[in-house]
Amino acid sequence: MKAWSFSTESHPRAERAEAWREAMGRLGLPIEGLSDGEPAAASVICLTSPLGIEFALVEAGAQTISGRLSGQPAAVWLAVLLHGEATLVTDDLAVGVSTGDIAFGPTGQAAALRLDTRSRLLFVRAPRVALDHRLIKPFNLRVGWLEGSKGVPRILSDLLRGTAEELENLSVDQLRPVDLALTEFLAQCLIEQGAANADALDAATPTSHLQRLCQTIETLLPDPELSLRRVANEEGVSPRYVQKLFASANETFSHYLRLRRLERCRIDLASPQHARLSISEICFRWGFNGSAHFSRAFREQYGQSPREFRQGRERETSPRFQPAAARGASTPDFTVI
Repeated sequence: MKAWSFSTESHPRAERAEAWREAMGRLGLPIEGLSDGEPAAASVICLTSPLGIEFALVEAGAQTISGRLSGQPAAVWLAVLLHGEATLVTDDLAVGVSTGDIAFGPTGQAAALRLDTRSRLLFVRAPRVALDHRLIKPFNLRVGWLEGSKGVPRILSDLLRGTAEELENLSVDQLRPVDLALTEFLAQCLIEQGAANADALDAATPTSHLQRLCQTIETLLPDPELSLRRVANEEGVSPRYVQKLFASANETFSHYLRLRRLERCRIDLASPQHARLSISEICFRWGFNGSAHFSRAFREQYGQSPREFRQGRERETSPRFQPAAARGASTPDFTVI
């Protein structure tokens, strides 16, 4: 499936403003401040990735993208400015957004992105389910922005800008590696942002410690001998302290470790890039000691065997089995801000 696109230039000039409002509204991007008398040319390209992360590349004149849509699955939205000048506005925030900067926030929280000049930007909506494995005990995420000129935010910004430039030419399958990289870098940025806010209140917050522990576990997943003591040693804390941190999130170390390994295996089983790997090779790749144990755990977690899951994903990616919406019969549902 290729990207869905819309342009006001396909409509008579007198109808362009209304057509643009309708198109953006259907994508969950309500707009304000658009002139009916002299509507500027505007366009959008939209594509949804295999993990359900939605990308919308917007080019438009001065206007405001705002609103808060309820009844939608919990998600985090991002907007990276590719060209132009914009301002992020909330009840207690008004900040200029420079090229490469990333505005972000949770869906359901009111915010507005005001395009002060003709601008080009990429909107992204990442379902929380795609991030929960990295945000085991989420902090209170609020609307904010990341400076895209340094550190991890710069890497995320470069990834998003590169994706925006190629979005029209990408297929859903080609977005799979972007999915994985985006969720990792986004989670890291949000964790750092949350940890910074928490540190301002309490430098020893358990939440920030737990986030760091989860990052360490993620890097050590392939080790079949990974243990609670090994993680504790890596972080310079006691095993009992690690247990208490997981208990504070109503979780245990062993259960969390198994879920993360299962999720990594599930992603590989769904990926064409790993189609040549056997199910056993994939389970050993992420630290399982035996294929029989892995198959039982996978069925318990996802309701089907690894083989059934892989075969189902293969059918879904075959054009003859794609649903009508995937073949372009309807507009993608994109909700942000």
